[in-house]
Formats: sequence, structure tokens, C-alpha cells
Amino acid sequence: MLSFDRAGPTGQLPVLLVHAGIADRRMWDPVLPALTATRDVVRVDLRGFGDSTERPVGPWSPRADVLEVLDHLGIDRAHLVGCSFGAGVCAELAIERPALAASLVLAAPGGALLTEKTDQLAAAWELEGAAMEAGDIDAAVEANVTAWVDGPHRGPDVVPAAVRDAVRVMQRRNYDLTLDWPDEVWEADDELHPEAHERLDEITAPTLVISGELDIDSIRLAADHVLAGVSDVRGVVWPDVAHLPSMERPADFAAEVLDWVARAEE
Repeated sequence: MLSFDRAGPTGQLPVLLVHAGIADRRMWDPVLPALTATRDVVRVDLRGFGDSTERPVGPWSPRADVLEVLDHLGIDRAHLVGCSFGAGVCAELAIERPALAASLVLAAPGGALLTEKTDQLAAAWELEGAAMEAGDIDAAVEANVTAWVDGPHRGPDVVPAAVRDAVRVMQRRNYDLTLDWPDEVWEADDELHPEAHERLDEITAPTLVISGELDIDSIRLAADHVLAGVSDVRGVVWPDVAHLPSMERPADFAAEVLDWVARAEE
């Protein structure tokens, strides 16, 4: 089972936090105190991230792994909050189990919600791939920090050093865990078909999309696609952040989440 933690008062619907693909559940540390002051919050480390070290055997998917945790905890309804790859997982959860999703907050939607491989996205992947081919894991980490934390529109001096350092640690952990996983591990998946971005009309939960204006354009396109495809949806664009709004503006992010889940429960 995935590694997870749970904190905050019970009695209301829980809030599930699913991290980005360049992070692990520690990315939510800056928003956790504000959220857990009033809400029951569950954070997971997806497989191959953080403390979720077990290699999969046979068909698997992050969605199925998260459902196993929720079933273990007896949670059959929750507010789903995901960033980037984690936003795609949350969308998949809402499609597979509509009754589970009381609301969705999709920050910098990626993963199963991506619709287009733009030049910016291709350049980011190519830079990481070249470093990996050369066996330079540190360079691969830096490629991800530059592409996703800084974004294509600003230099590293603009981003808080603590954010860059935290992502550097989390991304390195992911590499350390998964570099020796055999290819068949990645091939034996249990993903949704068609993918989530083709089934947005099946999402019935009220959905908030938070985008950073300085993010890679593929993410902005995915956000626009969600806004066009989900029936009950609202979008927020923050002009001063890139791919990790919850880490760059934690107080604002926590306030958005708390307001959104409260509205969904009215």
C-alpha cells in the first residue's frame, strides 16, 4: 500500500492531496497547517515517490493505488486536490468513482489531462532525457527544476530558493527509487482508456482549476481544455507563479481550497 499520512479534525468530508510528478507528499508541507486547522486531510506518496518504495507486480496504476488507500481508510467521499500529474490522477478518480468526488481542485493540470506536446514541453523532456542518457542524475534533477519550478519565462533568481531546494530533494528521491525498475514495470499499467482528458464530460463534481501564467504552455492548454470540457468548473490564473502554485503561494492556495470545499458542501 502507498505511504500516507492523515491529520486534522474528523467529522467533515476529508480532503485528499495528490502530489506532482516532480515532488512527493512533502510538497504540501507549506499548506498543511492551514488545511488541517479545520479539515481532515490525507496525503499520499504515489508509488515510486517519497516513502512509497514498493515496486509494482503486474498491472497497476496510480489511480488504483490511491483507491486502495481510500478503501483502507473507509473513505467513500472526499474533496480531491491534485497538482500536475496528481491532478490527472484526481480526474481519473472522479471518472472511475463519480460518487467519491465531492469536489476537485486541479492545480497546473498535467498527467492524464495533457492534450498536446508543445515545443516547450518537448524541450523540457529532451533536456531531462539527455542528462539521463549521460548518466548525470544531478543534471536531470536540475533540468526538472529549471523547466517546472522556474518555468520558461523567468530565471532561478526570481523563485524562492526554498522552493527550488525542496523540489530538488523530492525529484532526486524519485530517481533514486525508480532508476533500477525494469521496463516491464512501466509497461504493465492499468490506466483508463480512453484517457481522462477525453472523458471530461463524465466529471460531475464542482471543479476548480488553478493555473500559473508562467507555467509551460502545455499545462495552460490542458487547463483550458478542462475548463471547456467539465460542466461545473471555474478557473483561476495566477500571474506570478509557474507549475507549483501551492508551494509558491501557500497561504493563497490553502485559502482557495478551503473556500472551494466549503462552497461544494453548501
